[in-house]
Amino acid sequence: MATVETEVKEGKKRLQKIEIVGLILLLAAALGLIFSPSTIADVFDGMLNKAYEIFSVYIFNGTVGMAIIVSVIIGRVLERLGFTDALMRVFVPLMRRLGINSAVVIPGVYNILGDINAAGRIAGPIMVKAGATKDEQKIAIATMVQSQQSFSTLMLGLLAMTAVDIKVAPLIFLVVILPLILVPILLRFTVYRDTKGVALENMPTFTPKTQALPTIFNAAKEGAELVFLLIIPAAVVVYAIIGGLDAVGIWDPINSALTSALSALSIHPETGILSVMVSPTLAMGTLVEMGDAITSIDPKLIIGSFVLASSGLPLSVIFGQVPAIWAQVSDLNEKEALQASVLGIVCRFITAAVVALVLSPLFL
Repeated sequence: MATVETEVKEGKKRLQKIEIVGLILLLAAALGLIFSPSTIADVFDGMLNKAYEIFSVYIFNGTVGMAIIVSVIIGRVLERLGFTDALMRVFVPLMRRLGINSAVVIPGVYNILGDINAAGRIAGPIMVKAGATKDEQKIAIATMVQSQQSFSTLMLGLLAMTAVDIKVAPLIFLVVILPLILVPILLRFTVYRDTKGVALENMPTFTPKTQALPTIFNAAKEGAELVFLLIIPAAVVVYAIIGGLDAVGIWDPINSALTSALSALSIHPETGILSVMVSPTLAMGTLVEMGDAITSIDPKLIIGSFVLASSGLPLSVIFGQVPAIWAQVSDLNEKEALQASVLGIVCRFITAAVVALVLSPLFL
């Protein structure tokens, strides 16, 4: 307190780090306006064009935005018909036999039809109530990010894969259902060993009690909110940043590095980058929008792209939404939740590479 008063009396104030950043930006902006005003205009124009490009995909071009709304309706109808509870009845007893708290499977199973944010809000308190250890809560997060964060990703992925005659049934079982069993087993015997077999006797029901018409209309409203309030804003932000980086010549080397890495993993580069940076739903929608041109793509690249998209990506969810939500509703802090989500998405990248490079002939 005395130091602050002394600084005020002497008319001085120590520069904060963020103020230094602001001064650097102010100087750069001033120099830009004096010596190269066109550069600033080009950056803004690049951001605007890129943002409009992705906005138009959802609103004006094709059926991607509408497909998302319809898929949410399908998912909520299936949920209302007991599909999620049926999945719970299959997986919960299995977890008990593996010596793991049955609650670990709840967010992963719910996420197949639901939303990754809702899965966390629902599953976190349940896991605490069920007496799940911290390690089991981490297993739950790592398992959850093995499933697509939007049902529309699965539906659009099915459209893309059937267009090139990929055998979707065994692939769906391998990359969506089987990880709900294998990931908890793998982590239980390696990284997160503090587990115990406890049955979740008071498992809540996930089948809503709403009537048929409210279920359908509320689902349509939810789908529209998903498109306009979450997916489009997130996509526009990322594409605007990419447009700005592209205008100053920074994006090309980043894009080339990502393309090379994804190609080496047998993941379709264009849609793989969309899954990582923007939206897996958009990635699958982009494949669908290719129409007949999709037949010119190596099917194993499409398989790799679908496996990657069927996850908790994009990175903004892994590094932002998952840690923030789970820190509020579980015994984990943000760092612990972040570590578990990163571990889970690394497992997903490995799965995508193995399926595309080694197992893809089984599905062709």
